[in-house]
Amino acid sequence: MNPPIPRTLTRMAIVRLAGFLVVIAVLACQINAAEAFAGTRTEVYKQIGNSNLVVHIFEPTGVPATNRAAIVFFFGGGWNSGTPAQFEPHCRHFASRGMVAFAADYRVKSRHGVQPVACVADAKSCVRWIRQNAGRLGVDPGRIAAGGGSAGGHLAAATATLPEFDEPAEDSSVSSVPNALVLFNPALVLAPLDGMDMGGFGTRVGKERLGAEPRDLSPGHHVQSGTPPAIIFHGKADQTVPYSTAEAFTAAMKKHGNRCELVGFEAQGHGFFNVARGDGRCYDQTLAAADAFLVSLGFLSGSCGP
Repeated sequence: MNPPIPRTLTRMAIVRLAGFLVVIAVLACQINAAEAFAGTRTEVYKQIGNSNLVVHIFEPTGVPATNRAAIVFFFGGGWNSGTPAQFEPHCRHFASRGMVAFAADYRVKSRHGVQPVACVADAKSCVRWIRQNAGRLGVDPGRIAAGGGSAGGHLAAATATLPEFDEPAEDSSVSSVPNALVLFNPALVLAPLDGMDMGGFGTRVGKERLGAEPRDLSPGHHVQSGTPPAIIFHGKADQTVPYSTAEAFTAAMKKHGNRCELVGFEAQGHGFFNVARGDGRCYDQTLAAADAFLVSLGFLSGSCGP
């Protein structure tokens, strides 16, 4: 009869196996990221603590490298996780159309132990960095769009609306407000607005989770005259971020005389716009509509297809 395996040895083996699997997962992510960002370059837009936050830059070809419109995308993931690779297809599309496209990384809870209030600060820093370096990047500082999905859509909208949460050490004379918004199932209303019923969503976005009062981080509560024009794509069957919140934000925008287009998709849930979802038709439709919206603002010219 074989002697029993000591429990300490078993535990050590489990710990080592877990560590090995973590290493494999990290390497896989690095390989996937390398594939997603092939042909691009990376720059650090912010150093904070031990973190170097980067943007992956997608350069257009065949256009003069000066005064080009730009768009920066912030990934989704509930302010907890996610990767800039989510918007790699969008970045490649808009670069092919003559824009400089940026896929931004920012701090999240799972990797940096932060709350959404820090994510907002990072997004503001990123827009400001692009505008501050516009000449070197060949970007028109007056034609910078911000986009994103879910929590990333919240961050994009936050850069356009929230008066607080800029990093105090940064040059406040350089605006962190973009000139247009392209938003995909974004979290736009984080506290009751005009008496609306938040339902279960309201219980998921409290002060303890956000790191600030929900109202203070809620783009819908800070819309004013002159808020940048926006287009919003939202699934009407979204169970994560209710469609009603996008309707409330749109109403607030129009009340203040701002342009805001809400494009609702019947029977579609959260994340419906991603390239890997379904048969790809929602991705194609949202991308074409976003392209046409930017054409109407003078960020692009011509048409992206038939």
